Amino acid sequence: MNMPGPLVDAAGFPLSFRIMQPAPAQPRNLLVLLHGVGGNETNLAALAARVGPDTLVVLPRGPIALGPEAFGWFRVAFTGEGPRIVASEAEASRRTLIEFVAQLQADHGIDAARSVIAGFSQGGILSASVALSSPETVAGFAVLAGRILPELEPQIVEPARLSRLHGFIAHGRLDDKLPVDWAQRADAWLTRLGVAHQTRLYPAGHALDAAMQHDFLGWFQNIAGHRNAATVAD
Repeated sequence: MNMPGPLVDAAGFPLSFRIMQPAPAQPRNLLVLLHGVGGNETNLAALAARVGPDTLVVLPRGPIALGPEAFGWFRVAFTGEGPRIVASEAEASRRTLIEFVAQLQADHGIDAARSVIAGFSQGGILSASVALSSPETVAGFAVLAGRILPELEPQIVEPARLSRLHGFIAHGRLDDKLPVDWAQRADAWLTRLGVAHQTRLYPAGHALDAAMQHDFLGWFQNIAGHRNAATVAD
């Protein structure tokens, strides 16, 4: 049975993390899955366990401790006017994750063209932040019940650099934490940027429900299979 390995605090890595076991000896793909605010790196283990055996699945822990076994990528307050974030923490996590993914790629010999970053809620937010600001780092990103930060706009690169990127937006229509209009805004924004993407809505709340997981895994396999085929052809 696939399950998370022990927590790793390795020299050269800016984040603690777990690797899903058994890990492939020679992985073809890399999938980095990011947890939401107040959670931890084990939260997406059930989803990670369903990923194919040729993929190295890594579960990093957010750098901000919020309580016992509770971590985040940045602090946020939910107000009547919408979420208010600590922008400096979001920016620091964005930069840290770019460095983290690059270190994983170097250590395991995996190209950026075969790497995907994805996450739930705040983890999805950071996935979009990494991909849209540093599209050379990954081939794709998925925002699962999350959003794209308006504060990210100055960091988003020009559309020409985004042309090979693929995105996946999944959101519950009944989400009471991050209302569904965040997904609609993300869809419109990615369209304006010319980023190839899928947007899917579900009869669900703020949760990673079974249908969302199924569709994400299908999207990921399509991205991974396409990239692997291209690598073989080259």
